[in-house]
Parts: sequence; structure tokens; C-alpha cells
Amino acid sequence: MKVADADFAIDRREHTTASAVRDYWAKVRAGELGSLPAVFGLVSLIVLFTALRPETFLSERNIANLFVQAMSVTILALGLVFVLLLGEIDLSAGVTSGVCAAVMAKLMVEAGQPWYTAVLAALLTGLLIGTVIGLLVAVVRIPSFVVTLALFLGLQGITLRLIGEGGTVPVRDEVIVALANDNMPIWLGWTLAVGCSILFAASQLLRRHRQRSRGLIAPPLGLVVGRIAVVTAALLGITFLMGLDRAPSPTVVLNGVPWGVPLVALLVITATFVLGRTVYGRHVYAVGGNAEAARRAGINVTAIRMSVFMIASTLAAVAGMVDASRLNSVTPDAGAGNVLLYAVGATVIGGTSLFGGKGRAIDAVLGGLVISVIANGLGLLGAQAYLNMLITGGVLLLAASVDALARRRRVAVGR
Repeated sequence: MKVADADFAIDRREHTTASAVRDYWAKVRAGELGSLPAVFGLVSLIVLFTALRPETFLSERNIANLFVQAMSVTILALGLVFVLLLGEIDLSAGVTSGVCAAVMAKLMVEAGQPWYTAVLAALLTGLLIGTVIGLLVAVVRIPSFVVTLALFLGLQGITLRLIGEGGTVPVRDEVIVALANDNMPIWLGWTLAVGCSILFAASQLLRRHRQRSRGLIAPPLGLVVGRIAVVTAALLGITFLMGLDRAPSPTVVLNGVPWGVPLVALLVITATFVLGRTVYGRHVYAVGGNAEAARRAGINVTAIRMSVFMIASTLAAVAGMVDASRLNSVTPDAGAGNVLLYAVGATVIGGTSLFGGKGRAIDAVLGGLVISVIANGLGLLGAQAYLNMLITGGVLLLAASVDALARRRRVAVGR
């Protein structure tokens, strides 16, 4: 009994900052890289483009444009995180976003429906597409690559049928257009930034308190405070920059956080909570890590597999509506082309493993920012389009290589 008490006492010891750093470094050496490569790549790109275009890249106007450009890719990548966590793939996510955007636009323009009815119809369309994919993959057992490739081709035909070859459906509803083109009042942006900072600090401190009260090893207070300080500084710094006037003309005032930014933040926070704090999230990781072991543990693997495609397609619908807002229209090729490739690239670059079982919602944000920074920075440099594709493809290949090597390292050390 005394031995057990001694062991329990050891388990209760609180980490010091030094020991936490050593543990983190040990995980990195064992192949648990997480989002570290994405963070390093993002910082390197920001430094590079700032050095090449110091007068424009970090300007208030360009930062706002960067966030707006990243929104639809980030939302689409967020849905793909759920799919990739199971080691599956959804090649139809991009064109799903186009179909859903076309449904929304047609209902508003031709059927005269209010924006909320059109948005609901678009979301239900995405959910229906995801349900069909889930049934074919999880129940019929057709490989997800084949199912989603077929839908990648077929859904483009539906969008073309809805809009017509060479046609364009304008999006003029004030609420939808405001999503990517208008900004929040300054006071509201600060209120949300301060409120989110307080909530994040409270959640981190409360989590640490619960860990200590249950006899678990808690992270050092200095590390928690540092994490809170970094997040708070980022939120308040971005809000401050967005509050500055970024209008090109002195006769016009343009400031405030774009309305789409809190939407993306809400989706990421929700996905983070679902994956990290719910039974469903633990089941997703379990199925992605070892589907047979999860089945033997009593997890409904079929339902989990269906659900991730439903989530991905529903979020694809949101991404399509955001893109329609940014462009003020929907065309027959909406969601086609490189949209899906950028979204998958963002997910993998952010740190989500292609082999399943590894990844977080924040990966979509980091990867989406990397993709957008590359496109934005090269645009400021006046580079030709082929360079954007070559560099983005190279970054994606590098991220996939790091993922494969890290997985080999984890297997070698038994993780």
C-alpha cells in the first residue's frame, strides 16, 4: 500500500517549465511534430515577404485582404480535417461548395427567397451530399477515393445545369455580401477580442485546476500563463490593426474586423471542442488510429465514418457561401479547379496526418494561412501564376514528406 501511495505521489507531481520543455522535445524527437512545421513555415513566409515587400505586405489593408482570402479555404479544410482523421479522402468537397452556393444564389435571385431560407437550403444540400457519400463509403464499402471522385465529376454537372454554361448568378443580398465584404463596428471587434481572451484564459486556468484537483500531472503555471499571453496578444494585436483606417482614399473610412473572421473563429472553436472535449471526438480519433480496435471496443465505426463526410460536406456548403459573398456571384465552375487541392493542401500543411488519427481543428487555420500567404505574397511581387502553383505544390509535398517521416519515427519508437 505504501508503494502504491508513493507511486501516486509521483504521479501528482507538477511539471516545471523545464521538464515540460524536455517532454515536448522528447515528443518532437519521437515524431510527434503536430503543427510545428506549419508554424515554422508560416513564420518563415511572413519574414520572407515582409523583407521583399516591407511597405505593403504587413499593411493593414493587406492583412485584412489576407484574412478574407483565407476564409473559404480554411472552412473547407476544417471539414476535411474530420475526414483525414479517419485516413479517408473527400475529393468532392470543392465542387460540393459550388453546388451549395448555386442553390443559395438561385433561391435568392430567381425564387425570391430570403437569405436565411437560401442559406438553410444550401446547408441541407451539403448535408445530403455528405450523407450519400457516407452511405456509399461506410455501408456499401466503396473506397472514398472512388466515391468522391465520381461526385467530383457529377456535381460539376449539377452546378452547370443550375446556372447554365457561361452563366453567372449575382449575389446581391446585403447580409450575404457583408460576410466577406463588410466589417464589424470597432467597439464590437474589441468586445469580441477581449471576451474571447478572457474566456480562453478562464478555460486554461480551470483545466489546470481540475487536473491538479484530480491528482493528474498539470502543466506549469508559467507555461499556461505564457500560452494565454500569446493568444491574447494575437487577438488584441489583430483587432488593433483591423481598427486602423485602411481605405486607399482619404475621403473614405474603411476599418474594423471583417464579419467572416468571427464566423471562421466560431467554427474552429466548435470543431476544437467537438474533437477534444466530447465522446464523439474521442471516437473519431480511435477509429482513425485503429478501426478494428475501435469496433472491438464497442464504437459504431459505420456511424463515425458516415458522420465525418456529413460534417465535411456541410462545412463545404459554408465555404461555398463565403466564396460567393467574396466574389458577389456564383459561376458554373464554382468550387472546381484548384479549390479542393488548396483545401487538402492546407489540411496536410497544417499538420493533419494523411494516415489518420493525427490532427486538430487549428491545423486548418495554420494551413489555410500558409496557402493564402503564398498566394498573397507572390501576388504582391507580381509573380506569374505558374510560380504560385509550383511553390504551393512544393510546400505540400514537403509537408507530406515530413508527415510520412514522422510516422515512421513514431512507429520506430513504438508510439
